[in-house]
Order: sequence, then C-alpha cells, then structure tokens
Amino acid sequence: MSAPDSAPSPSGSEPGSALRVGVISDTHDFLDPRLPVLFAGVDRIIHAGDIGMPWVILELEQIAPVTAVIGNSDTGATFREVELLQLNDRKFLIYHIVDPGQPARPIRDRIIRENPDVVVFGHTHRRYCEIIEGVLYLNPGYAGKPRPEQPRSVAILECDAEGITADFLSLD
Repeated sequence: MSAPDSAPSPSGSEPGSALRVGVISDTHDFLDPRLPVLFAGVDRIIHAGDIGMPWVILELEQIAPVTAVIGNSDTGATFREVELLQLNDRKFLIYHIVDPGQPARPIRDRIIRENPDVVVFGHTHRRYCEIIEGVLYLNPGYAGKPRPEQPRSVAILECDAEGITADFLSLD
C-alpha cells in the first residue's frame, strides 16, 4: 500500500530516507516472545492501545523507541488518547478506536486537521490496511494471548521515497 508524500520533514531528518516501523495493538498484558526477532531493526514501534500493564511498553522499548496510546481497556494508564508522530517525512496519527469508513467526529476532525500519511488503530482485533482519501488506515490485528479462532498478528511499515508498504506478520 502506498500513501502520499504530504507531510513536511522535521528539521534534521532526510526527506524520503527509508524507515521501518513495527506496529502492534491489543496486547492485553501479553508480549509474544517472538517480537524481538520480528521487530529487529525497526526504527520505531507504535502500539495502538489496549496495552495492559506498563511492563509491555518497557519490554518493547528494549527493541526500539515506542509511541503508544491508551485503549478502552487500559484503566489507570498514563498514555495519551491520541498521538501524532512525525518520522522523517511521514506523519502518523495513532488512536485506538477508528472506523475507517466513518470515523467518529472528533477523530475525523483531527484527521482532516493533521493530514496524516497513516492512521494507526486497533480495537477490532482484525487486520486492516486500506488507503481512503489518500490516507493509509492500518490495524495490525490482535497481538494478545493465543485464543482459539483468534488470529494474531503485528505489522511492519516500510516507508521510503516510493511510498509506504505494510506487511502483516503472523504470531500463530
């Protein structure tokens, strides 16, 4: 999947330089032991909520810097509800519950105002990757404890001068 090159570069970074981002959501207080290998070499990790206990983020930070948002089951967590992350010349908006076809008004207004390249979300426990009106909407799927008939996955976003590609990695 590709997204448009619309966000300006932050100072000190090179426009179009390659970037790898690991994307995870809905860990629910579980961290698959294969994640250090699957996310090896990523420049950043995005966690789209329903983290569980803060140790999950501390463990992910051993792999790469982490940007995380609170999910609907994260009670007492100190993470923000929405994050806007600029990496090189790409802008990522992270929010736990998004209906890509009809985002709720507050998040829809934020998407319009911020004009991100990628909207990362979770909540549904299902993979999703689609470009809508020039914005890539990505849900990496469910990464929590194994459950019967509940596929588990994470994603890697590859961002370069050509665009953005998403690859889903199975945890089953």
